[in-house]
Amino acid sequence: MRVFFTGGSGKAGRHAIPLLQKAGHQVVNIDLVPLRHPGVPDLRVDLTDAGQVFNAMASHASGAELEPGTGAPRYDAVVHFAAIPSMFLTADNETYRVNTLSTFNVLDAATKFGIRKIIIASSETTYGICFADGEVRPAYIPVDEDHPTIPQDAYAMSKVVNEVTARSFQARTGADIYVLRINNVIEPHEYLDLAPLWRERPEIRRRNVFAYIDARDLGHMVDCCLRTDGLGYQVFNVSNDDSSVGLDSAEVIRRFYDGVPVRRPIKGHQTFYSNEKARRMLGFSPSHGWRDLP
Repeated sequence: MRVFFTGGSGKAGRHAIPLLQKAGHQVVNIDLVPLRHPGVPDLRVDLTDAGQVFNAMASHASGAELEPGTGAPRYDAVVHFAAIPSMFLTADNETYRVNTLSTFNVLDAATKFGIRKIIIASSETTYGICFADGEVRPAYIPVDEDHPTIPQDAYAMSKVVNEVTARSFQARTGADIYVLRINNVIEPHEYLDLAPLWRERPEIRRRNVFAYIDARDLGHMVDCCLRTDGLGYQVFNVSNDDSSVGLDSAEVIRRFYDGVPVRRPIKGHQTFYSNEKARRMLGFSPSHGWRDLP
C-alpha cells in the first residue's frame, strides 16, 4: 500500500514507519518535523490548514514518483497519528483546536479522494482515568472498548470528538475507518529506566490502568489494520498482553481496584486494558515487552 502517514516523526510513528516499510508498504511521512528515514519521503504539512492537506494528498511525494510520467500516484491508506500528544504541552484550547481540526481535515480529504482505509490514533485517555482531577477508577476491569468515555480534560475530549467525527465520515462513505485507543507508548530504550520504577512503585501506573504498548507492537497493530478489510467503523484498544507493574494481577486488584467489578478473570500479569478485540478481529499479537529485560 501507498500510505499517507501523519505524525510519523513522533514517538509512535518513528517506530511504526520502518516496520511498515519492512512489511512492503510505501510510506510518506506527513509532519512538521522530518523523520529522515531512508526511502521515506518527508512532507512538511500544517494539518490544520485544509488546503495543505488536500494538496499534499494529491501531490507527488518525491522525485522518484515523477519517473513513470503517469501523474501523482494515489494513496491506498491514511494513518493519522499527528496530534498535540498530551496535556501540559500547550494551552488547553489549542490542544483541542489542533487535534480536532487536523483530524477533520485528514478525514475530509481522504474520503473525498476515495481512500477506503483510514486508521486514526485515539487514546486510552478517552476513558477519563489518565488525566482526571483526582483519582477516577474504571467502571469495571478489564477496561474494554465498551467502557464509558467521559473525560475531564481537553486532550481526551479532542480524542472523543475525533472518534465521533470518524464514525460520521464512515457512515457517509462506507470506508473502513479503524480507531486505535492507544495506551501509554513505550520505546525500547525507555525500559532500562522504567523497569525499576514499575517494579518498585506500581502506584505510578494507576492512571494508565497499569498498561502500556511497546512502540514496535504499535507498528505491528497498524500493519494488522492495513491488512484487514471490510470491518467498517471499529474502535480497538491497543496494549501489550501484560501489565506494566511487577505485582501480579490479584495483588493489583487488592491494592488498587478493591470493589471494582471484575468482568473477566485477570490472571498472572495479564493486562487490565483489554486488547482481546484486536487479537480476535485483526490477528494482533504483540511480541515485545518490558519483562524481556533481565
